[in-house]
Amino acid sequence: MANPTPMDRQAVYDDYARARQTFHRLLDTASPDDLARPSSGTKWTNEQLLWHMLFGYMVVRALLVLVRVFGRLPRRVSMVFTRVLNAATVPFDLINYAGPCGAVKVYGLRRMGAAFDRVTDSLLHHLAAESEADLTHGMHYPVRWDPFFKDYMTLADIYRYPTQHFDFHHRQLTLDGGRAVS
Repeated sequence: MANPTPMDRQAVYDDYARARQTFHRLLDTASPDDLARPSSGTKWTNEQLLWHMLFGYMVVRALLVLVRVFGRLPRRVSMVFTRVLNAATVPFDLINYAGPCGAVKVYGLRRMGAAFDRVTDSLLHHLAAESEADLTHGMHYPVRWDPFFKDYMTLADIYRYPTQHFDFHHRQLTLDGGRAVS
């Protein structure tokens, strides 16, 4: 399942830069009322959804480790692991919902912005050091956990994932007077 076409790293760098700029603009322009408003299509407030968007980048660090380990093992090992994770979708969904609810009480907007910068800088640093061969390693993923998880994802796919997640949730924000942001 290795992709013979080299990954377009510049596209990933550009996407991360765009997401960073967008994230900071959203943090800088959102009023307390905007942040407390419910988002569109989720149970979170806009502030909680912003944190979840940040967390999409944070979780990639763990996903990179998983791909590095499972990508060197027989595929059936990650298939079994994925079946276990898919079976745990209900507790995952509960934790996935509750995490942002608590995190915004601890993080605050300034820390969220700084964390976004740190995590994207770290991911881009790691991406720059990846070999083309390593970017083709992959594993199976629990498709029930996230709409952007595919059954099989390479390391290159994982670097692309957080911006797909970010863009999807960006459209659910209602920071502009209650209308979904575009």
